[in-house]
Amino acid sequence: MSTPVVMPQMGESIAEGTIVRWIKKVGDTVDRDEPLFEISTDKVDAEIPSPTAGVLLEIAVKEGETVPIHSVVATIGEAGAKPSASAPAAPPSASAADAATARPASPVPASAPPAVPAPAAAPSAGTGAAGLAVAAEAAKAEGRAQRSSPLVRRIAKEHGVDIGHISGSGAGGRVTKHDILEFIESGPAVASKAAPGSAMAGSAAGAASSVAAKPAAPVHAPAPVARMAGDRIEPMSVMRRKIAEHMVFSKHTSPHVYSVFEVNYSRIDQIRKAKKDDYERQGVKLTFTSFIAKAVTDCLRRHPVLNASIDGDNVVYRGSVNLGIAVSLENGLIVPVVKGADERNLLGLSRAIQDVADRARVKKLNPDEVQGGTFTITNPGNLGAQFGLPVINQPQVAILCVGTIEKRAVVIDDMIGIRMMGYLTLGFDHRLVDGVAADQFLADLKKSLEQFDAAQA
Repeated sequence: MSTPVVMPQMGESIAEGTIVRWIKKVGDTVDRDEPLFEISTDKVDAEIPSPTAGVLLEIAVKEGETVPIHSVVATIGEAGAKPSASAPAAPPSASAADAATARPASPVPASAPPAVPAPAAAPSAGTGAAGLAVAAEAAKAEGRAQRSSPLVRRIAKEHGVDIGHISGSGAGGRVTKHDILEFIESGPAVASKAAPGSAMAGSAAGAASSVAAKPAAPVHAPAPVARMAGDRIEPMSVMRRKIAEHMVFSKHTSPHVYSVFEVNYSRIDQIRKAKKDDYERQGVKLTFTSFIAKAVTDCLRRHPVLNASIDGDNVVYRGSVNLGIAVSLENGLIVPVVKGADERNLLGLSRAIQDVADRARVKKLNPDEVQGGTFTITNPGNLGAQFGLPVINQPQVAILCVGTIEKRAVVIDDMIGIRMMGYLTLGFDHRLVDGVAADQFLADLKKSLEQFDAAQA
């Protein structure tokens, strides 16, 4: 009996993953939960454990290939089983026939706008070979639309793009998030398919001219970068490419607005110094981030619009606070999530943040630990940044940026004093969050930090 190994979903908006490295090879014995392969998405680089013990009988997806989530990437057999040398590698998704017919014969350069095939109605009797060709193209377009993820379909709906007009680069001709974002960036948005009998459905030539006559606002692709002597060129890592796609998508989706408050951390500093030894004896570091995270989770209960998401024409107010903590890695950024953060005390929250951050840096996070976040905190202040303007982590509607915390001269009761000061920046989605709601949240957060109850520590 064999067990299929599938590409896991490493985030709620993740529809695919890239195999970076196979840790085991065909014929190797593996234990349950032993690292089997390493993947990369726009949210995480992670080692994926084996779902069962046995022998790795087959690797269906090569290193460097990107496949949809839940695709079979390998097969594990029972202990003592022998791999079959003649067994063909299984395709990552769809059928081999679909993949062969749907993939373009030659890759389209990234800088070139994708071709826009003309939509057409089903051919009537007497249309001949031209009508059959149009019908075949329409069938392919429909197939591409069906082989797209919910995320891709949502992006298409928001931008008025017909997925059927995009040549997918995914397995079996599947349209990926990269495909649709590239299409939006480099070509005109195409309206939904015309109904049979309309002017657009008259002929392939008429449809093409109709599309060309109604372009969206022009979007200019970036010019190629001029090369100079001494330049060093390296391909972007999978994680870097995925982060880029995710950031572009967020900017396309949310109108970002920012508000900045200055906070006096002197009381927090006193409490931290008094309690840090007790925490260290329990194996936990008590940091400013711990206090900020605790204050944020408490404030989000009082300001639920900041702990929400937009779903079409509906607003989803989250029932709990799942706090994302941005962690810097050597080659990118990852946002592990502390689930139920609003139900934890300061010690429990500090321990959870330290745990996910440590495991993120050694690629030991589980798939469910990088998805389901409802609000995110990022802390460039660790490197000395006064404040920042971060990009919202979709589908959330807000992100908090923590600036450096340092001693500054401030005016207190008409006198100059030295206090521990720092800036907090809230980036928010203006589709849902108004400026007054954002500032009310920040004012509440500022008060909570400056008057932090020592009994909570």
